Amino acid sequence: MISSSKLKSVDFYRKIPRDLTEASLSGAGLSIVAALCMVFLFGMELNSYLSVSTATSVIVDKSSDGDYLRIDFNMSFPALSCEFAAVDVSDVLGTNRLNLTKTIRKFSIDSNLRSTGNEFHSEPTTTNIKHDNEQHEESIGGALELTTDNFDKYAHQFPITVINFYAPWCYWSQRLRPSWEKASKIIKERYDPEADGRIVMGRVDCTQNGELCRSHHVQGYPSIRIFRKGSDVRTDHGHHDHESYYGDRDTDSLVKTMDNLVASLPTESQKLHLGDKSNLASHIKRPAPSSGGCRIEGYVRVKKVPGNLIISARSDAHSFDASQMNMSHVVNHLSFGRKVSPRVMSDVKRLIPYVGSSHDRLNGLSFINTRDFGANVTMEHYLQIVKTEVITRKDHKLVEEYEYTAHSSVAQSLHIPVAKFHLELSPMQVLITENPKSFSHFITNVCAIIGGVFTVAGILDSILHNTIRLMKKVELGKNF
Repeated sequence: MISSSKLKSVDFYRKIPRDLTEASLSGAGLSIVAALCMVFLFGMELNSYLSVSTATSVIVDKSSDGDYLRIDFNMSFPALSCEFAAVDVSDVLGTNRLNLTKTIRKFSIDSNLRSTGNEFHSEPTTTNIKHDNEQHEESIGGALELTTDNFDKYAHQFPITVINFYAPWCYWSQRLRPSWEKASKIIKERYDPEADGRIVMGRVDCTQNGELCRSHHVQGYPSIRIFRKGSDVRTDHGHHDHESYYGDRDTDSLVKTMDNLVASLPTESQKLHLGDKSNLASHIKRPAPSSGGCRIEGYVRVKKVPGNLIISARSDAHSFDASQMNMSHVVNHLSFGRKVSPRVMSDVKRLIPYVGSSHDRLNGLSFINTRDFGANVTMEHYLQIVKTEVITRKDHKLVEEYEYTAHSSVAQSLHIPVAKFHLELSPMQVLITENPKSFSHFITNVCAIIGGVFTVAGILDSILHNTIRLMKKVELGKNF
């Protein structure tokens, strides 16, 4: 058996007898200072252990969301009618998708960006609208020539008033005019305005009656509008609720449409021998926009290559006056990639405050053309997009988001003005990882703090104690 004396010989922490120790006032003060230093350094180490430490690196984009990027947007155009508002996308690989509708919704708004009705449904129209072959033949005395002065008189006099809003310089207006005049003459003979008085066809020259056309939100030529007496006046906005005709423009189709309109009147005249002509095809007659503005919202998917998101006025059978187009807009929302829930984004921002500050940089910004720039103004935005991935320590959660910079400008255009967003995606991505901190490292640092402070305090106490003893010996005149 090992004796107790041999065990005592390996004692690293040998005790000094009490009668050999000496308490001093300076030692007590130094001990208090050392204890305070220990507490302070312990608090600093604990705060460092509890705080988040991240490492940022730039790597080649290894996106997990595939080769396509989702763009979510919500924009308000106070001077662009939903009737013609179109969303197009294109890229450097030659992709061109025009007038996207599947994932897009449109709502009519007024000049104050307030909604004026339900969703505006712009169903696909026929790309090849039929016209009469004899384009230059005109009938005399067909349609009524309406102006600002007499428009309301006729619109409220007849149960149905069908108006062709046109511009003389417009190619499509010129093609429509012969068939419109022929159809007007036939309808006038068939439903005499004085003897029958159920329907009348007229026309409005928008170059001479610009304010009248603007009040009915006519932005493309020709626009054929159908007004119904008694149910077409809205007192809350002071304008007419009416329908737009998008069907064929040859004489036979126009006459057939007018007959169907007469047949739809809730009177005895419905008993006309029109057979099955009483119902118009839903795709050729739809409600006209109730205001001159449009809010466009939805999303599109684009390839991850440089490209464009374009919002413009588009139609295959209408002309636009570029000098009257105003593409002013307000960006309510514009973001890229998968949607990150507010809760997750809040948690990430609490850990890494600077993340997510640029994923919606354009939100709430207005880009208004006050006409100081002149006519034919295209508004362009240049966006540089970078993907950011955040890997958190908790549950190893991965947060993916796209941040972007934006630079905007206005430019004169020779064509129809548009709102264009140039997209430039970076081939690199930012990877932010949270550095884990082990508890053992924290305990080691705490022990090092305590031991280090205790050792330094002991050295200082020894120096101070020996200095005081030396000074006392000098005062007593002792020589060494």
